Amino acid sequence: MIGQTLALHRLGKRYNDTVAVDDVSFEIQAGEFVSILGPSGSGKTTLLSMIAGFDRPSAGRISIGASDVTALAPNHRNIGMVFQKYALFPHLTVSQNIAFPLRMRGMKRAVIADQVKRALELVQLGDYENRYPHELSGGQQQRVAVARAIVFEPPVLLMDEPLGALDKKLRESMQLEISKLQKRLGATVVYVTHDQDEALTMSDRVAVMSQGNLVQIGQPMELYQKPQSAFVADFIGKMNFIDAEYLGHERNACIVRVSESITLPVPTLDAEDRARVAKGDLVRLAVRPERLTIASPGTPDTIQGRVEASVFVGSFQLVLVKTNVRGNPIVQIQVPITGGMPIARAGDCVGVIAQKEAFHVFPSPEAQV
Repeated sequence: MIGQTLALHRLGKRYNDTVAVDDVSFEIQAGEFVSILGPSGSGKTTLLSMIAGFDRPSAGRISIGASDVTALAPNHRNIGMVFQKYALFPHLTVSQNIAFPLRMRGMKRAVIADQVKRALELVQLGDYENRYPHELSGGQQQRVAVARAIVFEPPVLLMDEPLGALDKKLRESMQLEISKLQKRLGATVVYVTHDQDEALTMSDRVAVMSQGNLVQIGQPMELYQKPQSAFVADFIGKMNFIDAEYLGHERNACIVRVSESITLPVPTLDAEDRARVAKGDLVRLAVRPERLTIASPGTPDTIQGRVEASVFVGSFQLVLVKTNVRGNPIVQIQVPITGGMPIARAGDCVGVIAQKEAFHVFPSPEAQV
């Protein structure tokens, strides 16, 4: 299988007055695994349906390799598709299910047998060719669906929440299997999911969608460490948010007031965001739980608070602290386990501190005074 590039050019979809996908453009390189991630209603499934040809775009173009496929019917796009509910034919055996797209293409019987055998071996189901779908586990049925999608060696493989029906342990195992198979085949994969861990684990890049818009696309670590909006910061991983008053800039820092007595230096806003914020406006600080540290109460330049709960979570202690800053938000702190003793107990007064670089700063028109 040789993957091809997939390019979306200002793609849009409207249903009467509802905008499902709004002016989305990006390119997926040959052999790249890209996940489309977003909550329900974000437009990710509609986007996939337009790529597959099930939905006609209201605007824009879709290209596979050098070909414009926007107006082509699904069966003329030569795209492989894996659905969440498998869509296997219950009256056909495993090998007959996998052979179906080859038969529809009019291939010779000997060629079909060879390609079905190879596909079965790739998904490790070589001994299951004569079984029926009802005789297989959920994970095995999903492997059959994958084999059927790759048997005709499509240039692009689309996967719509393919692991959503599996339990957690099996889902994690299948994530690794699909990733290994994709790399072995060199396939170009577009993978739709609402599961952030799944997207971060499997993907070369992740495209995050919200309300029909592509809000950020990048490598998993880039999205986690450098979110470009409060939405992405909140949707990717765990994040604490603290509202603060913007006081201005000093050298390479943005100065904010989080309470009457505490000001903090945090990273500067980018040029576009800085133009939207005036002195005295509210901004939203975001910081990961693992970037916060517990200090002694009263330590200078720390946010003060009281421990609401302290929970053992295996490799770390999760400490919830109700802070004395604007709105009294509860922040989560992940503290590594070292000596086996509790880090902090419910009711303890503590300070909370983080390095300047740990914070992300976003304009916050919705923040509460």
